[in-house]
Amino acid sequence: MSSDTQTNPNPVIPSHWKIKRSTHFFTKDKVPNALLTHHNTAEGVYGQICVMQGTVTFYGFADEAATEPEKIIIINAGQFAVSPPQYWHRVELSDDAQFNINFWTEGDTGNKSMFNSSKIHSKPIEKLFDKPEES
Repeated sequence: MSSDTQTNPNPVIPSHWKIKRSTHFFTKDKVPNALLTHHNTAEGVYGQICVMQGTVTFYGFADEAATEPEKIIIINAGQFAVSPPQYWHRVELSDDAQFNINFWTEGDTGNKSMFNSSKIHSKPIEKLFDKPEES
């Protein structure tokens, strides 16, 4: 991969924005499939991934069709990462990962969706997963 692996560089959420919604805690066994495949935060929404235990790997993509990540961020327990509005990404979890997501907005968004799933990538991109070594 020619991507840039980083440890927690974050876009800055504007200081006057507020958390509109927070998810419950996700684990490897209880994570929505949409988070493991290409999706983006909606227009006017920052996503803040907060890791409580284990590791979450964030893969950022230049656009919906991209299969090679342009950014890889390793988020360890006690850290967070921010996805700016409309940025395509997906996550991968360690076996012991536990995390939640805060969605930040500038004003009242009503019942507007906080993210969009990809129409192109509805399944994980296999080449991004570690494959077992053959003997």
